[in-house]
Amino acid sequence: MIKPVLRDKDKGVLNLIVESYVRTGRPVSSGSIAQTKKFGGSSATVRNIMAKLEEQGYVSQPHTSAGRVPTDKGLRLYVNSLLSEKTFARTDFPLIQDEFPAKTADLDSLLVQASRLLADYSDNLGFVISPQVSRVQFEHLRFIRISPQRIMAILVTPFQMVLTEILETQLSLSQAELDRASQYINQNFRGKNLIFVRDVLLQELPKYRMRYEDIINKLSDLVRTVVNREEDKNRIYIQGSSRLLGKAELFDMNKLRSLFQNFEEKAGLVRLLGDFISLDRVKVLIGAEFNFPNVQDCSLVLSHYGTSQQVLGSLGIIGPKRIPYEKIIPLVDRVAKRLSQAISIFGREVSI
Repeated sequence: MIKPVLRDKDKGVLNLIVESYVRTGRPVSSGSIAQTKKFGGSSATVRNIMAKLEEQGYVSQPHTSAGRVPTDKGLRLYVNSLLSEKTFARTDFPLIQDEFPAKTADLDSLLVQASRLLADYSDNLGFVISPQVSRVQFEHLRFIRISPQRIMAILVTPFQMVLTEILETQLSLSQAELDRASQYINQNFRGKNLIFVRDVLLQELPKYRMRYEDIINKLSDLVRTVVNREEDKNRIYIQGSSRLLGKAELFDMNKLRSLFQNFEEKAGLVRLLGDFISLDRVKVLIGAEFNFPNVQDCSLVLSHYGTSQQVLGSLGIIGPKRIPYEKIIPLVDRVAKRLSQAISIFGREVSI
């Protein structure tokens, strides 16, 4: 049997149910919908539409004689209707343009500020994942020997942002050997990233070894050190945890405690969000769509930041499924764009 297609009027009723539920947290009755100025119909018409929406899984009825509440499927349809150009065009966050540092040589400051803005404006948990040196395309790379067991990797991006990483290593490399390694990488891999360099070196090691002697073995180990070190680091900024705790009525407290434990570990969250790092604009995950422990009662709204040449990281908001999506979606988009602008403008002075 073919399910009936939702008409514009059906979608309009669903949107009104979602908006009312998000605002009040209570089941929505047909009478309350019929009384709104946005709907021109009777309570009987609304009841018929609600029955249709329930049959198709967009709303549910908590108990007999109660109104309806949106299901995850209903929230998804509502959110999809918001992911439009006119939504992103909203400009009701005037202070965001001014609240980033006017000038900074510290990327961490920008990322902390972005996570704070997300938390403050949304009244939920805001997060930002920092760029990983190993995943950023480089225009120039150099290794500097600081001490026998410490090496600094300096990476200059095509948009002239300077990223640095201090490596603890047991490799015995002189500065002359590091200069040779840097020269080889710059000549052969400009415009790539260190993960690409690592993979090529591992695949082509026998061919390169004859020409570059044992330096290629050391270089391969050095590049692997950069990549492996970053995979073990928790490169995420989170603010607003107390805001979720202040909404305990919206969550199962045991699940909420477990959720924060997972956040504290961070690495799993970074890996999960990394799967969405190349998404266009804003992505919304609702309940079980967010494949992470104990977030069935949560929604996640995220986007990416970076430059026209490359995506650098992701940011977003985690909150209850009853977050005001019509406000949160453009907020995340606006902060992502503003952070991207700040990085592009001050890239020459930013370090990590």
